[in-house]
Amino acid sequence: MLREEHLYIVVYDIRDPKRWRRVFRLMNGYGEWLQLSVFQCRLTAQRHAELIALLDGIIHNSEDHVALLDLGPAERVVPRVVSLGKSFTPVAREPVIV
Repeated sequence: MLREEHLYIVVYDIRDPKRWRRVFRLMNGYGEWLQLSVFQCRLTAQRHAELIALLDGIIHNSEDHVALLDLGPAERVVPRVVSLGKSFTPVAREPVIV
């Protein structure tokens, strides 16, 4: 039985370029890049907690900001998005090849 995933939009403002690159590389492992400092992710509760812990270890709380917006259960969420230019498509569940 699969654990329920939620769809998240993750946005961040990191003051130091070195920390920004670390956050960007970390986020590439958790979601799909939408645009500069914006990702969409499908996360279980466990992966969500793991991501928060890893981000908290990278950022400086007095200088940086990360926001995770929970859009709801990934299989049932119907995003209402106005998208100019490239189209917006919610990230789909894909098989993981090990």
